[in-house]
Amino acid sequence: MTLPNFNQIHILVVGDVMLDRYWSGSTARVSPEAPVPVVNINNTEDRPGGAANVAINLASLGVKVTLLGMVGNDENADILRNRLAGYGIECMFTTCDGLDTITKLRVMSRNQQLLRMDFERSFAEQDKSALNANFKAHLAGCDAVILSDYAKGALSDPQTLIAHARKHSVPVIVDPKGDDFTKYHGATLITPNMAEFKTVAGAINSEQQLIERANALCETLALEALLVTRSEQGMTLFVPGEPELHLPAKAKEVYDVTGAGDTVISILAASVAAGESLARASVLANLAASIVVGKLGTSAITTTELAVAAGQHSHPDGGVMSEEQLVLAVTAAQARGEKVVMTNGCFDILHAGHVSYLEAAAKLGDRLIVAVNTDASVQALKGPGRPVNTVARRMAVLAGLSAVDWVVPFSEDTPQRLIARLLPNILVKGGDYKVEDIAGGQEVLDNGGAVKVLHFEEGVSTTGIIETIVSQQSFRK
Repeated sequence: MTLPNFNQIHILVVGDVMLDRYWSGSTARVSPEAPVPVVNINNTEDRPGGAANVAINLASLGVKVTLLGMVGNDENADILRNRLAGYGIECMFTTCDGLDTITKLRVMSRNQQLLRMDFERSFAEQDKSALNANFKAHLAGCDAVILSDYAKGALSDPQTLIAHARKHSVPVIVDPKGDDFTKYHGATLITPNMAEFKTVAGAINSEQQLIERANALCETLALEALLVTRSEQGMTLFVPGEPELHLPAKAKEVYDVTGAGDTVISILAASVAAGESLARASVLANLAASIVVGKLGTSAITTTELAVAAGQHSHPDGGVMSEEQLVLAVTAAQARGEKVVMTNGCFDILHAGHVSYLEAAAKLGDRLIVAVNTDASVQALKGPGRPVNTVARRMAVLAGLSAVDWVVPFSEDTPQRLIARLLPNILVKGGDYKVEDIAGGQEVLDNGGAVKVLHFEEGVSTTGIIETIVSQQSFRK
């Protein structure tokens, strides 16, 4: 499949915005005050959640996004706005005095959630006139509308929004909540999961009963289609008058289903807005779901990841690569279940210590990436006269080693940005480093990976080799 051009579309997202807050740290003892673990917090992270995560998923595809929601007059609302502005998302929030911005605090240790605390009060009784006015003002020029309902009250009156959008021939895709779907009457498509569907349709005892009740719901609600997501059974698209389309689950390994529904509705809406059929949009959404459940926490996917999953792009199998080629290669390798190891360095004059180190690093996984400082980067680190060998020569030598799969250059002082983009399973550094001081290490750890320190072979270094050569030349003179 080829991907549609997402860069030319504009989507209006309306729904329950929230802040997902993560506190994480190590757990080594039980509290003497109660039989509970003590978590020594060493990292905090704030991520936009709910409808805000839907908006980020769209922005990550290159879609222009306008986001409407309801927040409190507080610091967390400002955090949300700032995070979303970083993605280029236009936020038109309705501020409600006396209420808190919905916040979910998760305490984590070793990638496991130990506790969740919710800070929220419903916005259902709040005046929606400002939100509705913003909706009407921003609908012009939009190619689709997403209603992201988390039952927090921002969408207590979706009919007003649906009717106005349909009046202007703008498709409305809904992620529903609750036991009454009549409030979504007239929407283009709704995307309940199986549990939500059973809540409104009743118990399902067979595939035939599922088909009958899905088609009946489409008729009752005047829907153009219904997509039921079914966890490990994939998802099924129902379009009145057409055979159902079942898409089996693609995920090889599931780490976290948080935010998967946000990804599904984002890809669906973006594809429909770009002119794809509902069937093709559903296929892409199913592929996207298989990617996002392999990540930890609420995460967005990129067009690169989606293109690889769709089989649109190929890539070299080894050797020196550009950053874009390597992104494709790593994505494909991890999709196959391969463990990717990454290290970096100048590697100016390759010596026995380097070879021993790289062989040890390669044994930690299935693929080894070596990121190499460019010439300007080496000179900034090592001073005049370095590097001795150009980056092209250094990379060619590294690519010839049996332990090394992929070699890529980077121009910054550290490879942190590159590591954060590639997110290897294991990050390796040679020398006397502390894990917390290794560039890119925190990003890898936050993604569920590992960071390891390997020691170089004693008595061998590039600087030492150069000094030996210089001293010998001086002696001969």
